[in-house]
Amino acid sequence: DQIALLDLHDHDYVVIEKGGEIIPKIVDVDRSKRSATSQRITFISHCPECGTPLQRNEGEARHFCPNEKGCPPQLKGKIEHFIGRKAMNIESLGEGKVELLFDKGLVRNPADLYELSFEQLYGLEKVIEDPISGKVKKISFREKTVENILKGIASSRQVPFERVLFALGIRYVGETVARKLASHFKNIDAIR
Repeated sequence: DQIALLDLHDHDYVVIEKGGEIIPKIVDVDRSKRSATSQRITFISHCPECGTPLQRNEGEARHFCPNEKGCPPQLKGKIEHFIGRKAMNIESLGEGKVELLFDKGLVRNPADLYELSFEQLYGLEKVIEDPISGKVKKISFREKTVENILKGIASSRQVPFERVLFALGIRYVGETVARKLASHFKNIDAIR
C-alpha cells in the first residue's frame, strides 16, 4: 500500500523519518530527481522461495505465502519456533542446526525431531556464511554435540502442556492463549 501511495520508482530519492521513534519510515519522494526512464516499483506477487502466489487477507496489511506445508522457510521457521526457549526449549539446537537437518532431509516438521537417531546425526557438517559479516562458520555434529541434541529432545518430552500447545505454532495461539486453553482443557484429547 505504501509503495502505491508514494508511487515509488527505482532509484527514487526519498525523505525518511523515524516512525515510532525507531523504525525508519519513507514519508515522501523527491520527484524532481526521478529519472524519466525509472520504472515503477511493484510489490512481488509470488513467494521468492517456492514460487507460490502470495495472498493478502481482506483488511490486513501483510502478504503471505499460503504454502504452509511446502515452503522451506516456513517449514524451518515452524521448527525453530517449536524448539525455542519459550516453547519446547530443546537445548543444543538452533537455527543453523535446524537448517542443516532440514537440508539433509532429516526433519520436515517438529515430530521428525523425535525420530532422530545418533547414527543419523553423527558426522553431519555444513559451512554457513553470515550474510552480513561474511564470516564463515562450520557446524559439525560430533559425538558430544549429537548426545546433547538427543538429550535436549528427550528432555523436551517433560515440557508442560501449555508450552507444547504454544510450540505447535497455531495461528492466534500465543503464550497467554495456550496457557488458558491448557488450563481449561487439560490435555490434547479434550481439545480435540
